[in-house]
Amino acid sequence: MSPSRCAATDRRLGKGLAFRLCLLLSATLLLCLRLGLRRSGDVADAKPVATGRESGVAPAGRRGDGAYEATSSGRRRQVTYVRSSRRRSPAEPSCCHQGAPLRRKAMRWHIDLQPWASPTPSLSTEAFRLLKYISTAQISCSHTNLKDLPGNPDSQKRPWSICLDDRFNLVHQLKSKQCRLYSLGLGGDQNEFEISMANSGCEVHRFDPSIKMAHVQEGQRFWYHRLSIDWRDPNPMIAAHKLHTNTKKLGTVLNDFGHHKIDILKADMESAEWKILENLILEDVVEQIGQLVFEIHVHWPGFEVSGNDSTVVRYWYSLLKELELKDFRLFHTYKDLSKPQMFLKREAFNASSCYILSWVNTRWR
Repeated sequence: MSPSRCAATDRRLGKGLAFRLCLLLSATLLLCLRLGLRRSGDVADAKPVATGRESGVAPAGRRGDGAYEATSSGRRRQVTYVRSSRRRSPAEPSCCHQGAPLRRKAMRWHIDLQPWASPTPSLSTEAFRLLKYISTAQISCSHTNLKDLPGNPDSQKRPWSICLDDRFNLVHQLKSKQCRLYSLGLGGDQNEFEISMANSGCEVHRFDPSIKMAHVQEGQRFWYHRLSIDWRDPNPMIAAHKLHTNTKKLGTVLNDFGHHKIDILKADMESAEWKILENLILEDVVEQIGQLVFEIHVHWPGFEVSGNDSTVVRYWYSLLKELELKDFRLFHTYKDLSKPQMFLKREAFNASSCYILSWVNTRWR
């Protein structure tokens, strides 16, 4: 065969092969379209089925992953159900409920300051108002010391007074060994009060950054923790090994320890008590506390408390009034005459630099 005839034959074979491929692709496309139309018709014609074993379908409300529903063509179509792990109660609005939205308690960033003690702000009027307030008990308490408990002699050097009247729950918690005490300190303080409380049946946790070990247990009911309670948590951007001390907010410690309440919170924080008390109020942690026994210092404003002297005293007074709004009542006050008699670096107003105050939460049960 000549070369020209061979080339013509090859062209005819190539055209024939291309034609067959086109026919095959067209048939495949038509088959896919028919199958797609049939499936869409099956879905459209699907009807509800009766529940029961004879239908082969799980009863309503009991279908899980991989349940089946019947279709008009007699086949079964697998259906996947995604169920939430949390069940909504009948009274709880759904995500699409058009009623009032759920209300969350707004976070407070600062306390409400009380009005000035006089039309013209002055240190003397603010100081006299504060000193009168912390020197006057708001509620009477007949039993205010551990010596009132049987078999517990009074060996304390300082008057850390607690209310043990029957109308409040603390005495019953002690008798049932269900009491919990948190003691906040900065080292150097005596611990007779904590030891007496532990001997009386209270679970005692003393936070002191000066101890060597992270956690130390002494006896059955007394723990030491190398931790300082602060009014803020550490900056997460600072590595833990670069921090000078391990500090946390009291609310964070409660969460870490799994404690939901404190029957007594005792604090001797050397002027850090004002900001710690502010944090307890703003975050509502104070509502988890039955009694407060605080040593307060008035010889200087305290850590990170700014403003002129009259503003500082107004801030102190406003903090104590916030406790009153939380249903705390002052039942014992002690003026420490062994400390310097100073008020904001002045020998004035017949004031001591240190007072020990005890409050009881009148709603605590």
